[in-house]
Amino acid sequence: MNTTERIHSDHAVTRRLGNWTTADSFEVRSRHGQTVIDLRSPGLPADLDLRLELDHAVVKLLVPEDAAIDQWDLHWTGRGKVKDWQAPARGERRIRLTGTAAGSEIRVQRGGVAIVSAMLTREYLEDARQARRNGTYPTVDDPTR
Repeated sequence: MNTTERIHSDHAVTRRLGNWTTADSFEVRSRHGQTVIDLRSPGLPADLDLRLELDHAVVKLLVPEDAAIDQWDLHWTGRGKVKDWQAPARGERRIRLTGTAAGSEIRVQRGGVAIVSAMLTREYLEDARQARRNGTYPTVDDPTR
């Protein structure tokens, strides 16, 4: 089943963390905003498509360590780049970025950096409190639980 998640951020911070979806494609539109998208859930398909329309925005992707980022079809206007310092040579998961980015930046975080990034949010605090009440474990920091 092909489903598409739509994320819109206009002069705001938008976060989607933990096990929040099982979609295989995403439409992200951000203008002067920051968007955090967690793609580490084991319920997600191996191949993901992200259609981006960015204007002076920052998109932070929290991905598994074995995910390869394909940015060939992403068109840039002005300054900007994809920052992926720990990119694997070949990955089992593939995340394909398409669309346009004007003066924007895409940051890819993996492993421990992704965990710490997710933990330093209000969503993690709320998830930890709810997990404490239910006697379970929080999933925002590590969706594989």
